[in-house]
Amino acid sequence: MGTLAAKDSIIAGQIVTFHGDPFFMPPEDAVKVAHGAVLIQNGRIAKIADIKTLGEQYPNAMLTDHGDAVITPGFIDAHAHYPQTGIIASWGKRLIDWLNTYTFPEEQRFGDATYARDIADLYLDFLLANGTTSVTSFCTIHPESVDALFEAAAKRGMRIVAGKTCMDRDTAPEGLRDTAQSAYDQSKTLLQRWHQNGRATYAITPRFSPTSTPEQLEALGALWAENPSCLMQTHLSEQTDEIEWVKSLYPEARDYLDTYEKFGLIGKGALFGHAIYLEPREIARLQDSGSSLIHCPTSNTFIGSGLFDMAARKADGLRVGLATDTGGGSSFSMLRTMAASYEIGQLRGTALHPAQLLWLATRGSAEAIHLEHEIGSIAVGLEADLTVIDLASTDAIAQRSSRAQTIWESVFPTIMMGDDRAIAQTYVMGRAMRSS
Repeated sequence: MGTLAAKDSIIAGQIVTFHGDPFFMPPEDAVKVAHGAVLIQNGRIAKIADIKTLGEQYPNAMLTDHGDAVITPGFIDAHAHYPQTGIIASWGKRLIDWLNTYTFPEEQRFGDATYARDIADLYLDFLLANGTTSVTSFCTIHPESVDALFEAAAKRGMRIVAGKTCMDRDTAPEGLRDTAQSAYDQSKTLLQRWHQNGRATYAITPRFSPTSTPEQLEALGALWAENPSCLMQTHLSEQTDEIEWVKSLYPEARDYLDTYEKFGLIGKGALFGHAIYLEPREIARLQDSGSSLIHCPTSNTFIGSGLFDMAARKADGLRVGLATDTGGGSSFSMLRTMAASYEIGQLRGTALHPAQLLWLATRGSAEAIHLEHEIGSIAVGLEADLTVIDLASTDAIAQRSSRAQTIWESVFPTIMMGDDRAIAQTYVMGRAMRSS
């Protein structure tokens, strides 16, 4: 008989487990879905077995049986902008117009700590309602915005990666500019406060090279070199006119990636959002350095950026995560994000398997942000972040799923048509986060 702890619980359903990368082996072999149960002790997965076995071994554990619902690792959103919560789905043109019209005016409000806390709470509640248990987010230049998000995540027990966005070039509005020195000093203070504090990871965060001077990028590269266990997040090659803009600001650079590389902002722990238009040299350096790419499909279509080549980048051996990029993206839902990734894959000539889509939203994103040893899989020893998916959440989905001959035929309609109604429960460290 197992030793009972007050926090012991058993959660049962159709459990998703990973046995390899579904981009490099048959997806049905890499990702398995089968009825089972997980024992959770002290917020971590202690055992995986059938419900009868765990029930007999731990008769006093609190049992929640989700029946035929699919239990996946908690969704991981690998690139987002929580300060843009209020402007999501704003009509716009191209990236630069969208930033100037909506993003920058909204971000100027985050010097108000109360406003920042209100939006941080709202944002994380939206994520949990959509089954997302971990997020990597940009904040604003204001330290108050960073504290607000880390505090809100700590209150909910969520894994969080975030950092102060740094911009000191006059391409950003005056109210959103810092300096090379203040970016270094404030980021250092914040990372000393939050990095590896509970479930928090700090990410050094230059917004992108067009809004930072070489002096600021150099300062942030030095800060990362001094704190290599932090992550570094930024944007790369999102739009063609952005690339031309970078060339005009950094005429000596070999390519867009070089504007980061020359200042040490590349390597294991570097997260490059979008990365749609890459030159051969850039791909080679991303491979050699161990940098990660983050695919933002709803944002890429909403703002008209382009079509990321998932099949090619995975074939290149790169770590690739999946993300909403809210508010440039048009949804808080990783289900919708998976659907958009499938649609972009179709336009690129590669149909992504539903197992690959689930992997990208969980294990793939965990690997991209270098937290696969803690989250992203249902495996013994990992943190018990779980998402429970109802495969018949709407009449339209239910009638299609009822015809399914395989588990993947059952799952795929929910990926393509599901929303927050499909999320039956979200668990953070084994704790249910949604009221029934």
